[in-house]
Amino acid sequence: MAKAKTRFVCQECGRVTAKEMGRCPSCGSFGTMVEEYLETETKGVHRHAVSVESKPRRLHEISGDAEKRMALPIGEFARVLGGGIVPASLVLIGGDPGIGKSTLMLQMALEMAKQETVLYVSGEESERQIKMRALRLLRENDGSMGKLPENLYLLTETNMDAILHHVGAITPDLLIVDSIQTIYLPELKSAAGSVTQVRECSSRLREVAKLSELAVFVIGHVTKEGEIAGPRVLEHIVDTVLYLEGDRYQAFRLLRSVKNRFGATSEVGVFEMVDRGLREVLNPSEAFLAERMVNAPGSAIAVTMEGTRPILVELQGLTSPTNFGNARRTPNGVDFNRLLLIVAVLTRRMGLKLGEQDIFVNVVGGMRVDEPAADLALAAAIASSLFDRSVYADVVLIGEVGLSGELRWVGQMNHRLREAQKLGFKRAVIPRKLGQGEPLPAGIEVIEARSLREALHHAILPKES
Repeated sequence: MAKAKTRFVCQECGRVTAKEMGRCPSCGSFGTMVEEYLETETKGVHRHAVSVESKPRRLHEISGDAEKRMALPIGEFARVLGGGIVPASLVLIGGDPGIGKSTLMLQMALEMAKQETVLYVSGEESERQIKMRALRLLRENDGSMGKLPENLYLLTETNMDAILHHVGAITPDLLIVDSIQTIYLPELKSAAGSVTQVRECSSRLREVAKLSELAVFVIGHVTKEGEIAGPRVLEHIVDTVLYLEGDRYQAFRLLRSVKNRFGATSEVGVFEMVDRGLREVLNPSEAFLAERMVNAPGSAIAVTMEGTRPILVELQGLTSPTNFGNARRTPNGVDFNRLLLIVAVLTRRMGLKLGEQDIFVNVVGGMRVDEPAADLALAAAIASSLFDRSVYADVVLIGEVGLSGELRWVGQMNHRLREAQKLGFKRAVIPRKLGQGEPLPAGIEVIEARSLREALHHAILPKES
């Protein structure tokens, strides 16, 4: 007969200890060590028999055709998934509380139920709450109510065995679970949301998806660091990991792919939160620049790549004499260390007196820019604010800034320049390219600069006499 053993697992980092501890020895978090019960097998008893149903196959005998996909009417969502929903796939969606994960999943369920059978499982909300949200999402512009699809089934359940029973009875084409941290297996003694429960429930869903050609979407909670709780065990089990990002006080939401076995990673879809749910933003660059103040000091336009899509964003910089002993550096939407690097180059290589200036940097629209291609625009925004001279309104700035003050080439330059040209920008300041390559677009004036000093000379308006 099996004996019950216990262990303690940190819900933040997954550290396992044999005895109870008030503080995790790995991540230092307090109160995160949760007791779990383990079933150990007795000596000589084997729980799993060797499977003989599997059979090795020669690689050249296996069909290499592209996987079939279910059409997804939400274009931005389909872009991030790689073109549509792949049957027999397991997709994980994470994001901060209240960011719109459940709303996006219900919107997808309503659209997909027009052509497929969908089962929506909720372990957090009641049937009435979900019905009210669905009616709000279906409300037309004139106030009339849309029709609820007949092939959308709703289940409020947290028992995994019961969920799989209903899946077998309904045989849906699409299963949505909201959220995986509320689902539990009765045979496991640990509480729902623990590492063991999350891992085993996800593995069970993966088996069902692969065996029955069922597409499964699960919503996952995130930790205080913004990573999917588990810890990270979910990301290794699933086929695709998506993050819904954005500031809850901003209207824009970014659906970002960080892992995708059926498409490109780092792809992004842009949505806007409105009264009737999440609305697709077909031209993100135009939306992010809609409220831009032309010829305002401290504003520069960068062209960043989100997956395969170029997006124009406005970077704002503000310098102000400090009233304290140490000047502050406050970034919003850019990496703090990257800001320190740019400030150091401007101080040391350009001779700008920023040591006694508080510096604030913001990316408009709630975007987060991490790639080095935005270095030049960031430096121009800070210098423009310090000089109180605006950057030319029709110019975009693209390039990485080195520690010696030199500009370095970045990838996919032609895609960036074409997007800038499409939105009406006349000039672009970019690094000087060494060697031959694909010719640059002819519809936009390209100014090549070797150093940061030369680039700022071309980008910032001259001082009025």
